[in-house]
Amino acid sequence: VWGKGVSKQLYNIVGKIREVDAVQSPRLEQQLFEACPELSLAVMASGTPMRYNKQTLEGRAERLAVLREAFGPTVTTAVDRPPAGAARDDVIDAIAMAWTARRYVAGTCLRLGGEQTELDETGLRMEVIA
Repeated sequence: VWGKGVSKQLYNIVGKIREVDAVQSPRLEQQLFEACPELSLAVMASGTPMRYNKQTLEGRAERLAVLREAFGPTVTTAVDRPPAGAARDDVIDAIAMAWTARRYVAGTCLRLGGEQTELDETGLRMEVIA
């Protein structure tokens, strides 16, 4: 849609999205899929979206509470000591994606979209999982 902007986060990863699009195929869809940390956190929280921005103290606290339920108290240590080059919210997102990957492997993930009628121009399912 003309006249609309994209978020800074999306702008910063457009190149990576293009790299994935270049190799993705209907055959690889079972191995390479799309997920969203905020969606996964909401699913972990019984369908309740996070109330606060993830970069605030309140937002970090509510996300950590949800992640501790799924992974235990050591999550706090991982978030408080992010690897070089990563921010705390990046670690939170990565842990949420680990939760989603575990559910995908177990066959218990939530699938949004992806019906046979929801294919893009290359024949890929338009789907996100949590």
